[in-house]
Amino acid sequence: MRKLLCLALIVLLSACASQTTQPDVDDLSSGPGNGNDLSGSDLMGSDSGRPGYFNQLNDPNSILSQRSVFYDFDSYTVKSEYRELVLSHARFLRDNPAASVILQGNTDDRGSREYNLALGQRRADSVKNMMILSGAQDVQIESVSLGEEKPRALGHGESTWSQNRRTDILYRGE
Repeated sequence: MRKLLCLALIVLLSACASQTTQPDVDDLSSGPGNGNDLSGSDLMGSDSGRPGYFNQLNDPNSILSQRSVFYDFDSYTVKSEYRELVLSHARFLRDNPAASVILQGNTDDRGSREYNLALGQRRADSVKNMMILSGAQDVQIESVSLGEEKPRALGHGESTWSQNRRTDILYRGE
């Protein structure tokens, strides 16, 4: 019985051991300078002392330059059209352990302040959970709610409200 318990403990501990993950082949297939090179060769910037991966994050040809996930009214479910965006940021975090993000959940101005703060937190947490399940580490991601306090668009009507129902992905140090 004791041997069986020891064996079970060893199996459990080995299952919990961290494993090194390799970047997807697609991430490296296009080569350096394309915004998809996550190999770490350009992580230190030469001019400002800031990590060079900020160049990848701000390349308009890279999906990583897109930083907002938008939601339907009264929803915190990540729409399928934003899945690849969230997965790309998760892979980037996975491949760059020094990088970290703040996810800011936002709402439109309908609903009470308390309700909107709670909904904004659920929106930020939904993106965080998707990122963690896709390889990012929990310590790299902070999720906060801004509720209705940081609108992207002012006014009333669906075109304005739809711009305010979002989670923004902000990299620390930018």
